[in-house]
Amino acid sequence: MAQYLDPKNDLTFKLVFGEHKHLCISLINSMLPLENPIVSIEYQTGELIPDLADVLRNSIVDVRCTDSIGRQFIVEMQMYWTESFKSRVLFNASKAYIKQLGKAKDFELLQPVYALNFVNDTFEKSPEMENEYYHYYKIVNVKDTGKQIKGLEFLFVELPKFKPSNRAEKKLHELWLRFLTEINERTKEVPKDLLENELTREAVGYMERAAYTIEQLDIYDAVKINILTERGIMSDAKKEGLEEGLEKGLEKGLARGLAKGLAKGRVEGEAKALERIVLDGKLNGFSMEQIQLFSGLTVTQINEILKQKDCM
Repeated sequence: MAQYLDPKNDLTFKLVFGEHKHLCISLINSMLPLENPIVSIEYQTGELIPDLADVLRNSIVDVRCTDSIGRQFIVEMQMYWTESFKSRVLFNASKAYIKQLGKAKDFELLQPVYALNFVNDTFEKSPEMENEYYHYYKIVNVKDTGKQIKGLEFLFVELPKFKPSNRAEKKLHELWLRFLTEINERTKEVPKDLLENELTREAVGYMERAAYTIEQLDIYDAVKINILTERGIMSDAKKEGLEEGLEKGLEKGLARGLAKGLAKGRVEGEAKALERIVLDGKLNGFSMEQIQLFSGLTVTQINEILKQKDCM
């Protein structure tokens, strides 16, 4: 029986959509309401795409491409939500738009930039948005939304909210979202619908664990550990920061206390998360070099944690 990896991981996502143009084209066309669908693309490289160390630190996947008429598309996977992610998306899309001036020499020749963002988290939590997973943004006139300043458009897809509806007119839209949400390390049997479509069937094939080298699987695991660490830091910071902030808030004012509590919680949460990385790495047989990569700590710092926990 085949074993599968998670397509939302940085390594696997880039393998599928950053190395196979026809799959990337299909994904973008199925998600964005483009008047003229993409027919061909060229991948772009450069400073908008983070290196491995940056990806491990921020858990961001980035695939950037340009189609045959000059439109740019930035496709990202965010494994957990932070409010700053919207700012990063805006920054990257704006930067891609502005960089065209070096070639176009005329504002009228600038082509639009589309930011397609998959988020493996829920960020719209209001009751009226409970079942809304698809969030599309344009720059429009507040009183007349039909009037648009073209150039930048943004889509955020909340993957945990997605529920298949099997609508024929949105077949590939739903199949790609099912691929991202239903294929993972717990998959025992691939859904029939994904195997019946040649594009998603091909993508599923790239998720088979046996197709990866030991070095690639180490990177895959490193990304997983980093995501768990980042989530732990955020969770601990929120919990401890709130408790400390409320206590200090009663004494010196709510706003001041919350700020101090959040800062303290963030520091302590990070220390605990790094300790977990070291101990989990030791328990799972990772080498000292791998534990250094995952934690960013020195050998001395790692040994000190292991000594304190009697794990030497």
